[in-house]
Amino acid sequence: MAYLTDIELQSVGFKALGKNVKISDKAAIYNPDQIEIGNNSRIDDFCVISGNVKIGQYVHIAPFCLVAGGEKGIQMDDFSGLAYQVQVFSQSDDYSGRTLTNPTIPTKYKKETKKHVHLAKHVIVGAGSIVFPGVKLAEGCSVGAMSLVNKTTEPWGIYVGNPAKRVKERKKNLLELEIEFLRDDNGSF
Repeated sequence: MAYLTDIELQSVGFKALGKNVKISDKAAIYNPDQIEIGNNSRIDDFCVISGNVKIGQYVHIAPFCLVAGGEKGIQMDDFSGLAYQVQVFSQSDDYSGRTLTNPTIPTKYKKETKKHVHLAKHVIVGAGSIVFPGVKLAEGCSVGAMSLVNKTTEPWGIYVGNPAKRVKERKKNLLELEIEFLRDDNGSF
């Protein structure tokens, strides 16, 4: 995987850009003036990142992900991550048939849902999952592969299915590892 150089990253025009950020040269970045990326975060091949997006520190976005922040925005806190082909949406058309749909149609003929999405610290979303507008994935949640998250979660749960449901508690051992890691970290990734 080839990453943009520091000079190339600076020229993109991000709203904010941390240190040691890695972005694939095959990723597509739209509206960079609305995107903030924290230290030591990485965006892999064939991802699309657009709109109002705030990415914390030590965040990983695996290949083929879509993070569509739109107007209301998507926030990914420190140590959160998206596995392959995850899609996170902050807005969606009305699929009921009562309105027209798609971005080629003027707003007065559509009814879009537009709501902020928040992935809290230590959230991990499994491959092929979808996160809907307005969802808050609470701290420490793990979402299993191919899940549809359409409701806000409670902290430290493991959620799976369509729609995603809490199936058990997630262990918190990683909190001790985080403290050790940050103490030992020399700024590299």
